[in-house]
Amino acid sequence: MIKTRFAPSPTGPLHIGTIRTALFSFLFAQKNKGDLILRIEDTDKERSKKEWEEELLKGLGWLGIKWNEGPIRQSERNEIYKEKLEKLIESGHAYHCFCSKEEVEAQKKHLMALGEAPVYRGKCRDLPKETVEKYLKEGRPSVIRFRTPVNQVISFNDIIRGKISNNTNTMGDFVIAKNFDNFLFNFTCAVDDMLMKITHVIRGEDHIPNTPKQILIINSLGGKEPKYAHLPLILGTDGKKMSKRTGKISLSEYISEGYLPEAVVNFIAFLGWNPGTPKEIYTMEELINDFSLERVQKSAAIFNIEKLDWINGLYIRKMSLMELTEKCLPYLPQRPIEELSKIVALYHERLKKLSEITELTDYFFKDKLEYDKELLRWKDMSDEEVKLSLEKTYNAISNDEDIMELANKESNRGNILWPLRVALTGKKNSAGPLDIINVLGKEKTLKRIKEAIELIK
Repeated sequence: MIKTRFAPSPTGPLHIGTIRTALFSFLFAQKNKGDLILRIEDTDKERSKKEWEEELLKGLGWLGIKWNEGPIRQSERNEIYKEKLEKLIESGHAYHCFCSKEEVEAQKKHLMALGEAPVYRGKCRDLPKETVEKYLKEGRPSVIRFRTPVNQVISFNDIIRGKISNNTNTMGDFVIAKNFDNFLFNFTCAVDDMLMKITHVIRGEDHIPNTPKQILIINSLGGKEPKYAHLPLILGTDGKKMSKRTGKISLSEYISEGYLPEAVVNFIAFLGWNPGTPKEIYTMEELINDFSLERVQKSAAIFNIEKLDWINGLYIRKMSLMELTEKCLPYLPQRPIEELSKIVALYHERLKKLSEITELTDYFFKDKLEYDKELLRWKDMSDEEVKLSLEKTYNAISNDEDIMELANKESNRGNILWPLRVALTGKKNSAGPLDIINVLGKEKTLKRIKEAIELIK
C-alpha cells in the first residue's frame, strides 16, 4: 500500500513551497488509493511554536488537504528515538564524539586547505569503550555521530530526477543527536519514515543532500528505504528564490488578501507539474485523477502572481452574486447585505481578489469625496466646459432624463460621462456612471455632482 507523509516544522508561517509539498503528497496518496501521514517535526524546541502548528492545521483545512493519520508530533516520540539511538551505538553504527567545536572547525579548515571535503573524519570513532565510558562519567561534553562507511557510493533512483549518487567521503561522520534528549533532523526523519512504513517521500530538492544520510541510517537499523521524489525550487519572476523581500510567501497573506482556496490549489499544482494538456483550470478531484510524479519537471518553477490573479478572477466570476457578497463582507463596512450585493455586483466581473473590493467601492461609503479637480477634466476640456457638462447632467438627472441620450448628443460622449463618473467616485477608474447612479440613488448623485461643480469654480 502506498503511504506518504507531509512533515512540516512548526517554526514559522506556512509558505508556498511547504504548501506545494503538502498538496503533491496528498494528490499522490489519493491518486494511488494510499494514505497520507501528517507528521509535525517539532524537535527544534526553541523555534517550534504551538501557534505555528495551529496556523499550519488551519491552512491545510482551508486548502482542503486531508490526511489519514496524525498529526503525529516528534516531540512526543523521544523514547522511540532513544531506543533506536542506543541500538545504533550498540551495533557500532554510531558513537560519542568529544571533539570541541574549535577542534572540528580546525580539522575542516585543514581539509579545505588540502582541497578535500571539509567533513568530520572520525577522530573519536575508534576510541576504546573504556575511554568513552570514562569521558561520559566525567561529564565531558559530547555529541553522537553516525559512523559513515568510508569511500562507498550511496545511490537512489529519484522519481523526478533519475539516479543520484553520492560518495560517503563527502559526508563524513555526521551528527545525529546532541544527546539522548536532543535528536537531529536526519535521525528522527529516517527513524520515522522507517517505522511508519513510508513508501514514498515527496519533498523539496534542498533535501537531496540529506537523502543518502537518511538511507544509511535506515539501512543500519534494518529498515527498508522509501522511494524519493525531490521537487524543483520555486523562484520569483526575477529568477531568484522566493523570499519575504521579493513578495508574499506565507499562506496567511494570500488568505487575508482574499484569494480563494480552489484558486490557490489550482495555481500551486502547476508549480513544477504539467498535465501534458492545454487544460489549466482544475478542481481538486480532477487534479487527483490526473496527477503523476513522472510529470513533475526537474527545472525550477516560476511563481507568477499575475497568473494566480487570473485564476482567482475566474473562480470569482463563477460564484453567485450572493456567495461573492458574503465572502466580501470582511472587506466592506457593515451594511444590509442586500445593499452590499448591489455594490459588489458592479465589480463581479473585475475582481481578481476579494480584498480589492475595499478600494474599488470605498466611494459608496463616504459622505464627501476628496480628489483633484484636474481629474474631472476629459482630455483638453476647459474649466468652463467641465462645469457646463456637470450642470447638464445635474439638470438631466433632476428631471429624470436619459443620460446616455444627453451624452450621444456630444461630439465625444466622454465630455459628459467622464466628468460625471469622476464626480460620483473621485476615481480615474471605476464602474460605469449609470450603474453607479442606480446604486447611489438620485439624492446622493445630485449632491456629488453639485460638490464637483463647486470644486471646478
